[in-house]
Amino acid sequence: MPKSKRAKVVSLTKVAKKTREQKNALLQEVQENADKWQYCWLFEVGNMRNAHLKTVRRLWKDTARIFFGRGAVMAKALGTTPEEEHRPGLHKLATQIKGQVGLFFTDSPPTEVLEWFADFKQPDFARTGNKATRTVILPAGPVMQQHSTPPEPFPHNEEPQLRKLGLRTRMDRGVPTLDVPHTVCEKGKAITPEQAQLLKLVGIKMVTFKVGLRARWDAATGEVVQIEGQEISADEAAAGEDAAEDAAEEQMSE
Repeated sequence: MPKSKRAKVVSLTKVAKKTREQKNALLQEVQENADKWQYCWLFEVGNMRNAHLKTVRRLWKDTARIFFGRGAVMAKALGTTPEEEHRPGLHKLATQIKGQVGLFFTDSPPTEVLEWFADFKQPDFARTGNKATRTVILPAGPVMQQHSTPPEPFPHNEEPQLRKLGLRTRMDRGVPTLDVPHTVCEKGKAITPEQAQLLKLVGIKMVTFKVGLRARWDAATGEVVQIEGQEISADEAAAGEDAAEDAAEEQMSE
C-alpha cells in the first residue's frame, strides 16, 4: 500500500533553511531596489485588505516596486545605523520601520505619489472586531439588499440565513420582512462575527482601505522627509492585521 503524502515527515532543519533563504533573498531584493530607484517611501495601511494592496501593486507595476511586511528584514536591508546603512541616509528611514508597514520604491515625482495615494481609497466590509463607524438599523418592512441600485428585497430562500444572524423575519408574499426595526450594530462598539456577516449580506461597507505615507528618502540627497496629514489611526491599522500577515507571508513565498 503506497504511503500517504499526509504522513510525510518534513525536517525542521529544512524548514528553517528555506525560511532563512527567503529572508536573505528579500533582503537582497530590497537593497537592489534601493540602488535602482530615486525615492523610497515608508507607508502604512489602514483596514488592510490583501486584494486592494494587490490592486496598488498592479497599477504601479511598471513604475514602482512595493514591499510589505517583514519589517525586521526590510530594516536590516536598509541598515539601521550610519555605519550599516546600504546607502547614505537610509538608516533614518529604517529606524522608523515598526509594525505592519511597507516600502514603496519609485522614480515618480513626490507630488504625483502624494496625490495618487491621497485619492486611492477603497470601501470594504467590516470584519469581526472592527469598531462600527456608525449605527446601522434595518427598518421595518422588506429586508433589502443594498448591493444594487435601487436596493432589492432578499429572495425567500435566504430567510433562514437572515434568521440565523438574528433577524426576526417573517415571509410576506415570498419576501423576508421585519415587523419592527432591527439594530445591526452600534457606533463605537466592536462588531461580532454575526454582525459582520449580516452587514456583508445586506451590502453595507463600513471601513475604507487606504495607504498612509509616513516618510520619503531621496537618493540624490540622502535626506528623509516626514510626511504630514496622511496618518493612519490605531484602530484602522489594527483592523487589518490578519490580512497584513497574509500579505507578508505571500511576499516571502514569491
